[in-house]
Amino acid sequence: MVLRGILSNTLRHSPLLKNYRRTRWAFAFSSSSQRSHHVSSEIDKETQVLGLLSEVLPIPVPGLIPAHSSSKQINVKSLNDFLLPEDKLREVFLQKFSDGAAVYNALNGVGVELNDELLGKVVKEGYLSGESIVLFFKWASEQPNVSRDVSNYNEAIKALGKWKFFDHMVEMLNDMKGREVSPNPDTIVMDSYLRARLVCKAVKVFGEIEKYGLQCNKETVSIALKCLSRRSYVGTACRLFQKLGKKVDHDCSMYNILVSGWSKMGRISDVEKLVKYNAMISSCIANDRTEDGLRYYEEMLRNGVEPNIDTYSRLVSHFAIEKFDEMLSKQMMPSAGTLNKFMEPLCSYCPPYAALVIYKKARKSGCGISLTAYKLLMKRLAQFWKCGMLLNIWNEMPDSGYASDSEVYEHIIDGLCNVGKLEIAVQVMEKCIQKGFYPAKIICNKLKKKLMDSDKVEVAYRLHLKLKSARVYENARRSWRAKEGLAFLGFHFSRSITGS
Repeated sequence: MVLRGILSNTLRHSPLLKNYRRTRWAFAFSSSSQRSHHVSSEIDKETQVLGLLSEVLPIPVPGLIPAHSSSKQINVKSLNDFLLPEDKLREVFLQKFSDGAAVYNALNGVGVELNDELLGKVVKEGYLSGESIVLFFKWASEQPNVSRDVSNYNEAIKALGKWKFFDHMVEMLNDMKGREVSPNPDTIVMDSYLRARLVCKAVKVFGEIEKYGLQCNKETVSIALKCLSRRSYVGTACRLFQKLGKKVDHDCSMYNILVSGWSKMGRISDVEKLVKYNAMISSCIANDRTEDGLRYYEEMLRNGVEPNIDTYSRLVSHFAIEKFDEMLSKQMMPSAGTLNKFMEPLCSYCPPYAALVIYKKARKSGCGISLTAYKLLMKRLAQFWKCGMLLNIWNEMPDSGYASDSEVYEHIIDGLCNVGKLEIAVQVMEKCIQKGFYPAKIICNKLKKKLMDSDKVEVAYRLHLKLKSARVYENARRSWRAKEGLAFLGFHFSRSITGS
């Protein structure tokens, strides 16, 4: 070890080793200086060639500032020329502004001509926040080339629901209502909640659609059932379908939606059983095979297949009172349209007793009774000379919010004539004329003939004069309305010709 240390110190301070190091460093410096000089000479030659070419072939490049220019400004706007119009508008929201006015000023300075198509691209394809979408839509709605209709609102609402900005989505619906923009069925936001698996919230929002200007009708219910079935919530769709049976009449398209939903989930047997039993019961009743229809109904209950509103509708037409009571006991309240279907066969082929019992039970349970149901029952009671019941129902009709029209007065007069209460019939006829209604000629002639047969010639003559005067007034009113309509059409036609 001692010998190794002595040798290393000797060599380190040796003059031969110092000369060797100086020679190697000088050679390396001379080599690097030669290479750098060679590279710099090549760059100078290339610069000279490019300079000569630029003098021979000058090509103007917009936006570039020459090297000898004293201007230090950079044309930043030319960089945005490479962006699409929708990206230019989205770029505004990458900056942090203090308030909405600053955002509006920045959007106005973009220099893009906004239209409906571009508006849809900005809100649908970009990754904007909920607040940014609402701000941009408010600014866009003030632009001249953007239409202020429901379609643009639907695009913004769907975009907000897609990214789960539900609070801003409700804000957009309220803004839509404040601007008095009428929504359409596409405005339904139920699918946005279902996509986020908020099923209860979706059903609750659908139950409040009337608050936003939508109506609960066949079209909106069909869209709601489609949304639920598409997201595999068929059980919820069935419960909603049965619950809304009080308000909306069921049609074939709704059943097709539910059948399609069950089929997609592989539960075809449930659909087959319900459809098969309903078809067999309907066939038996149509062919007067009452016992067979009851047998299929009892078999349906034994096999655990729950009857629906259509099952009871087919049975009520034949087993009216018993099955109607059973349906009410299961809290299946029929709608006004469904009740009309119950009343039509009962008021066409049998005495009015069953129809009258169903009417009283429906009224007692709070079911909605339509004006058509009242007219059907009153007509049937008049045909069977049940004048007392007829007058009672006439007095109960205003409780449901209906006023008497010409057809109602005709049924009352017909029933009174059948039982010989001619004085009351004449009073009802005079009241009908005073209200501006003119009954059918067959009813007027029937009443006049009954009066003549009862030796009430003076009453018949006075009634004849009143009817004649009412007929003249009615003809004059119709003629005036027809002339007014022709004049109105002629005025607009002349304006269209002069305008063109």
